[in-house]
Amino acid sequence: MPSRDGAISRALSFFDDGGYAALLSRLVAIPSTSQDPDYAPALTRYLEEGLKPWVESLGFVTRISPNPKPGFGPILTAERVEDPSLPTVLLYGHGDTVRGLDDQWHDGLKPWEVKDAGDRWYGRGTADNKGQHAIDIAALEAVIAERGRLGFNVKLVIETCEERGSTGLKDFVAANAKELAADVLIASDGPRVEPELPTITTGTRGTWHCDLVIRLRPGGVHSGHWGGLTRDPAVLLAHAITTIMDRDGKILVRDWLPPMPNSVRELLKGCPIGGGGEAASVDPGWGEPGLTPAEKIYGWQSFIVLAMVSGRPENPVNAVAPDARAHCQIRYTVDADTTRFEPALRAHLDANGFDFVAIENAYIRMPASRTDPGNPWVGWTRSSMERTLGKRVQVIPNSSGGLPGDVFVDHLNVPLVWIPHSYSGCKQHGPDEHLLKSTAREGIAAFAGIWWDLGEGGAPAR
Repeated sequence: MPSRDGAISRALSFFDDGGYAALLSRLVAIPSTSQDPDYAPALTRYLEEGLKPWVESLGFVTRISPNPKPGFGPILTAERVEDPSLPTVLLYGHGDTVRGLDDQWHDGLKPWEVKDAGDRWYGRGTADNKGQHAIDIAALEAVIAERGRLGFNVKLVIETCEERGSTGLKDFVAANAKELAADVLIASDGPRVEPELPTITTGTRGTWHCDLVIRLRPGGVHSGHWGGLTRDPAVLLAHAITTIMDRDGKILVRDWLPPMPNSVRELLKGCPIGGGGEAASVDPGWGEPGLTPAEKIYGWQSFIVLAMVSGRPENPVNAVAPDARAHCQIRYTVDADTTRFEPALRAHLDANGFDFVAIENAYIRMPASRTDPGNPWVGWTRSSMERTLGKRVQVIPNSSGGLPGDVFVDHLNVPLVWIPHSYSGCKQHGPDEHLLKSTAREGIAAFAGIWWDLGEGGAPAR
């Protein structure tokens, strides 16, 4: 008789016998970076060759649509509807990656080739996000093979522009809201709180960006003749930034900061933080005083200077530079009022004597999102995972990074259940990106259990 244990066993056999590694190698070999125009054809190829034949073999009806925004990657949608009266799950992923950075990988490693090394599979997209959505779809395949059907409906959205801010996805989902209607989004991206601790996150932090700019003169002036007499924009900009954040990482523009909800604080009690091995990068004492590390990245906001330049560092000349620029970012939660970010910063700089610092190009790259962690779908999924894995599952209110969850909340009104299969030390945006085999193996087992349980009729009521 078909059984839950049988479905999980099928998924694990596929993983242990090399099926998943072969699948991952095939997907990673398609160089689908959205950050390099020369690789644009590979975005379509990933959908047409990497995913479309596979999901069609599972009974999905597929469609590849152009992005509503010209110049950005296409979007694959697919659906397997067994009965409209059954629960419908929306499964999301992205097939694009960041740049390969080919010349920066360690010896023997290449971005578009999976390398097996101990508990790691190296390759661009292994963790972000090819390896993650491949796990979820492979688990669907195991359940179909075991039961002969799913017992619920699935709609799939795979975009190819997430690494460029998911440009066009909001417009696409809004225009196709009826076709994409679902009861819940259950998908995978981002890291666990620790490599060994299964995690559910119900949202993501957003990102707000701006440039801080000082322009003092049309061109540089001789450092010997004018150094010590004329203002240095780099020094002035550095001082301006120190009024925004102190030397220990505390944000000084207090109007940016909302109170942390008690529900978030309670949820994060005892929540660990661990990047794993050499990748751990928690500096004691950095950030908001009085907060735990988990509260700082899952329940609070951070200010980061992503880039800063004055003059030409790659070819310096003996001149006092004419200008300086810093590109800055706020990682924020849904509790923040983003309309206050720019005016509060303007008022703060003016009050501290930096009225000559311009704020330019302010924008939200990816909005924050959050489903109430008390939502029945969150509890249901957590119970299913703990039954399968025999260990505690950590729920967090939002992950530290960004994802387009707001798109699905705003236009489909679905609760968000993100189940990451990676960890924060996976180097997903740099060289040597990798996926941990042990974490991926737990992920495919957990999803086989989730998909099986959905077909048993015990999902939360609509």
